[in-house]
Amino acid sequence: MKILFIGDVFGDAGRLAIKKKLPELRARMGIDFVVANAENVANGKGLTPKIIDELREAGVHAFTAGNHLWDAKEIIPYIKNSKCLIRPANYLATAPGSGSQVFDVYSGIRVLVISLQGQLMMGQSVDSPFVAVDRELARWQGRAEIILVDMHAEATSEKRAMGWHLDGRVAAVVGTHTHVQTADEEVLPGGTAFISDLGMTGPYDSVIGMNREMAVRKFVTQIHEHLKPATGDVRLCGALLDVEESTGKAKSIVRIQEKVG
Repeated sequence: MKILFIGDVFGDAGRLAIKKKLPELRARMGIDFVVANAENVANGKGLTPKIIDELREAGVHAFTAGNHLWDAKEIIPYIKNSKCLIRPANYLATAPGSGSQVFDVYSGIRVLVISLQGQLMMGQSVDSPFVAVDRELARWQGRAEIILVDMHAEATSEKRAMGWHLDGRVAAVVGTHTHVQTADEEVLPGGTAFISDLGMTGPYDSVIGMNREMAVRKFVTQIHEHLKPATGDVRLCGALLDVEESTGKAKSIVRIQEKVG
């Protein structure tokens, strides 16, 4: 199975990248299933039901999230019954939504998607993602042929540790959150594809998505100002996974970075 995992979709530029580029990528690469991290898609922070519907129409099947999930409050009632939007599984049990979902891709092949959030340097109190992912795997045991994990975290050490923790038990562990694509993609010895960060899908004439002049000024003056999303040099970033359906193990992982003309 060919799976495209798209890195943090940022603002209007990220949405444009999905709408313009994803249909062509799916046709050219023979992609069967698409997952995207969408926590930044609404003006750089949060997401809305309307935007989720737009991206589903463009070809995204599943959405993972992270620390900006609740920034747009209209997502709260939506996620309670959503069959495509997944919150981090290590949020409190009282949080709305689910930390994992199974998707029927085609006859006999089901894909389990698990969303996690790191604890290190994230500025938010969450439970251990390691304990949470073990719990989710036990919960769904035998009910999915392929398992994908989004580790939304700041520290590369925490992401890398999660890759080793799950090696041989899932098809892929991919990192999100930092908006900078890393060059450490590999298939680990047990058959789990790994990359520390998928990168950002959005404007690269920016500081991780935000207007660069405003971001630089904030660093130089140390005076707070509300940053605005940038718009230039739009790219779609992520990774293409080739997974053996009979074993649930990854055969390859290839970084994707496509400019949107």
